[in-house]
Amino acid sequence: MRKSKFLLLPVLAILACSKDPISEDVESETQLKPEEILEQQTEVAYPDQSGAVSEIYYAGQKMPVESQDGNYVYQGDILIPVNQTSKSPQDLILDKDETPQKSTGRTKGMWPDNTVYYAIDSKLSNKGRVHDAIEHWESNTSLKFVQRSGQSNYIYFTSGSGCSSYVGMIGGRQNITLAGACTTGNTIHEIGHAVGLWHEQSRVDRNNYIDVNFENVQSGTEHNFHTYEASGFDGDEYTSSLDFGSIMMYGAYSFSKNGKPTITRANGSTYQIQRNELSSGDIQGIKSMYPDGGGTPTYTNGEYYTISGVTVLRANDLWYFWTKYGFKRVELKNDRWYWI
Repeated sequence: MRKSKFLLLPVLAILACSKDPISEDVESETQLKPEEILEQQTEVAYPDQSGAVSEIYYAGQKMPVESQDGNYVYQGDILIPVNQTSKSPQDLILDKDETPQKSTGRTKGMWPDNTVYYAIDSKLSNKGRVHDAIEHWESNTSLKFVQRSGQSNYIYFTSGSGCSSYVGMIGGRQNITLAGACTTGNTIHEIGHAVGLWHEQSRVDRNNYIDVNFENVQSGTEHNFHTYEASGFDGDEYTSSLDFGSIMMYGAYSFSKNGKPTITRANGSTYQIQRNELSSGDIQGIKSMYPDGGGTPTYTNGEYYTISGVTVLRANDLWYFWTKYGFKRVELKNDRWYWI
């Protein structure tokens, strides 16, 4: 699983949330009725809306997003902070002798000291699902969730039309929205985004394990099956093969227009996602991002990370940034990136 392609920051058709099915193979010929598809849905920010699709630059990388209710939405349930994006490439890396100017929106992505501060909207229904999801995260990872007491960077669990979250610590208050139907499992998923996880089915090597059946995808939603490689990324994953058990995996009927599967296994069968718990692969990735006891995260060669607002590749224990001319080496000084 790619846990940190855009570390600040890399589902779905009709309703916002899912039940908690057990993962299994199903014959690919199965065509579900609309009410049956509802049992297969995962997270989506605006289940009753569609927005114009455009390409924006975020953390130095180009991605397709939908504009919905004043927000940018990526892959169904991921919110992209509008004030940290641009319509054209951003100058995020300074020349060696250039004097940095004051800027906004440059966060490190990961939560310092393995501590995530949070608050819960008093009007949010079923607060127990938030507490249960937090307990699951604390029981299986080194992350600590602490109720906010004036901290400026924090997660805010609040009501919304669907399930959604930003990816990684973006700075300031960042909402996790939970519609009434969003389960504890959906909440675990959205917290996963908030601490730096992306969707499992978008990994670079996915075509070795799944087929995306675009003929079954709702028109105008094809961009939700965007892969990380499409943005110019490559590199290794934390697990050796696609993790169908990951709580960050799309459902087989995500964005289906006709009741037929949009994603099947390479052998033609479908599957059911699970929204019960973090998989061993999820936990493995989080452990690399947030080592036990806090301290410096483990940066894996061949992986991408977003640090101080720039997505960079770790290779040979050095940092590289992708340009139209290929990879160029960069270095981080005082939370700003410079060309070497």
